[in-house]
Amino acid sequence: MMDEAVLNFSASSLMLLNAILAIVMFSIAIDLKLADFRVLVKAPKPLIVGLVSQFLLLPAMTFLLVLVAQPQASVALGLILVAACPGGNISNFITHRAGGNAALSVSMTGFATIGAIVLTPLNIAFWGSLYEPSAQILRATAIDPVSVAITVGFMLVLPLVLGVTLNARRPELAARLRGPLQWLSMGIFVAFVVLALAANWSLFLAFARGIAALVIVHNALGLAGGFTLATLAGLSQFDRRAVTIETGIQNSGLGLVLIFGFFGGLGGMAIVAAFWGIWHAISGLALAGLMSRRAAAT
Repeated sequence: MMDEAVLNFSASSLMLLNAILAIVMFSIAIDLKLADFRVLVKAPKPLIVGLVSQFLLLPAMTFLLVLVAQPQASVALGLILVAACPGGNISNFITHRAGGNAALSVSMTGFATIGAIVLTPLNIAFWGSLYEPSAQILRATAIDPVSVAITVGFMLVLPLVLGVTLNARRPELAARLRGPLQWLSMGIFVAFVVLALAANWSLFLAFARGIAALVIVHNALGLAGGFTLATLAGLSQFDRRAVTIETGIQNSGLGLVLIFGFFGGLGGMAIVAAFWGIWHAISGLALAGLMSRRAAAT
């Protein structure tokens, strides 16, 4: 049974994943300036639309998908948990490749990461409790929102603050570090996911087929939902691309940390997050390739 399956993932592996994600977040943060935040405070509409798309629309669409598909409890909670996470670390790179507003994407990642301290545990608890099979897991694990908030804070917000500070005080050092650090951190993260999959390959093969279709549909809903909301809000094509990608690229690495830190590495949840980590990169890069064929109107 998938709900009883537990992946092979040690405490030291979890610490390593925490460290990798912190480095990835730091590499994104050194692209940010305080001026970027000030611009968005003066003209916040694209940012607000993006955050609504991420933290309200995507979890709600995920819950509807769960109601329609009626997956096993751990799979349902895995989908809900991934949808509750902030935008993924590669969203900024993909937005740049797509010819979208990369500054908006980076700022959305920053604001969403800070907001995730409250909104991620809140969304997991709220939407997870509305589907009875996943509600049973939540009751059994008694997830502590404060502990989740502390985990998110140390792993994502602290590197964000340090990166912005470095860029403000030592911009020449930040400029030298930016490119190599982003490629290095993403390479380490991909290698980590590959090694984790290799250690659990038999479980992944046994259960991934049924999960793959759900993850692909879930990701498509995220991208389509972000695009639709940005279009209805009247955003420019330049901003719309950023919101679309930011909604469809989720921080599945954070999802894995939460799954192993708070749910004991429950098989269905972990396989959902791991497959998300692979698939959203494929779909995001493919979409960026299509978008980049035409310059975005600003």
